Amino acid sequence: MSFSYWEYKTWLSNIDFTIVGSGIVGLNCALQLKYRFPKARILVLERGILPQGASTKNAGFTCFGSISEVLSDLLVHTEKEVVELVQKRWEGVQLLRKNLGDAQMDYKNYGGHEVFLHEHQELYERCLEGLGKANGLLKSVFKSDCFTLQPNVYHFKKVQNNYISSSFEAQIDTGMMMDALLRKVQLAGVNILNGIKVKSYVESNSHLVIHTDNFEFKTQHLFIATNGFAAQLIKEDVRPARAQVMITDPIKNLPIKGTFHLEEGYYYFRNIGNRILLGGGRNLDFKAEETSSFGETPVVQNRLEEILRTIILPNIPFQIDQRWSGIMGIGSQKKPIVKQLSNRVYCGVRMGGMGIAIGSGIGKELADLV
Repeated sequence: MSFSYWEYKTWLSNIDFTIVGSGIVGLNCALQLKYRFPKARILVLERGILPQGASTKNAGFTCFGSISEVLSDLLVHTEKEVVELVQKRWEGVQLLRKNLGDAQMDYKNYGGHEVFLHEHQELYERCLEGLGKANGLLKSVFKSDCFTLQPNVYHFKKVQNNYISSSFEAQIDTGMMMDALLRKVQLAGVNILNGIKVKSYVESNSHLVIHTDNFEFKTQHLFIATNGFAAQLIKEDVRPARAQVMITDPIKNLPIKGTFHLEEGYYYFRNIGNRILLGGGRNLDFKAEETSSFGETPVVQNRLEEILRTIILPNIPFQIDQRWSGIMGIGSQKKPIVKQLSNRVYCGVRMGGMGIAIGSGIGKELADLV
């Protein structure tokens, strides 16, 4: 691609900071850099027409971990690490709300609930037994009990009589949130170029040369914020994990409100107005879903429809309106990777499916590395 003098001068010359990825992390990194260095020229590059990974393709949960997830994390992390993880998620949600305001993302604090199938009696009992321990551990974060027992008020079928719920979990409109964030970043004077894939970079003592699928340019610093796609540019413990999602047509008089976790969080659903959004199922075939390719598979889609038909909406007819997938970034640990890789290169990746909760904070941490 060839550029005119005007194009190159305006968008691709004298770049101080280049950020790869226009998701929650990348945009928050750009904002923080602009606050710290008001005169800096900042460029965000995005491979998609819209943010392509998970930021605009998720379920819109402001979650910090269900009871089974917290107890599971305690098996592989220290108590201090688990508290720090939950604290980071909670503080990240508050930073997101502060940056944008609740109305800008249709923030609704309906509460979150973990629902247990009849066949998962052992898991249910283990979570009941661990309720006191989890609440005690997280008291420093929430200043009160995080988890409580609630009856099955929405009459889901084939499940235990009680949910284990949190009044702190909420839901947002992901599209509204990202639109507001994009506008805020652009208003701050940050340039965003879409449809540009960064293929590689070369670092020297004085600058970096960024190679894209369309052009090359120089920058002083580079920030990798591509999460599930990070392995294409850097060698860190982060790999892609696809999440498949579907949403129903509007359902008349739908009573369900809130965010819900099922089967240790491998399935999740919520209301969006009078529709039901349902996603997950990568536990059906971990290897197949460890991919950076978008798409849906029959095995996952059939299971999602079965859950809708037999558990969530057993006596209510429904039609599927849309299906899509997003790409998360996971690894051997749930702790995000925020680090300086070389003199001029930094990364903030591995959100572990918690991008909405921690993305704002991780973006700030990434910018603070400079």
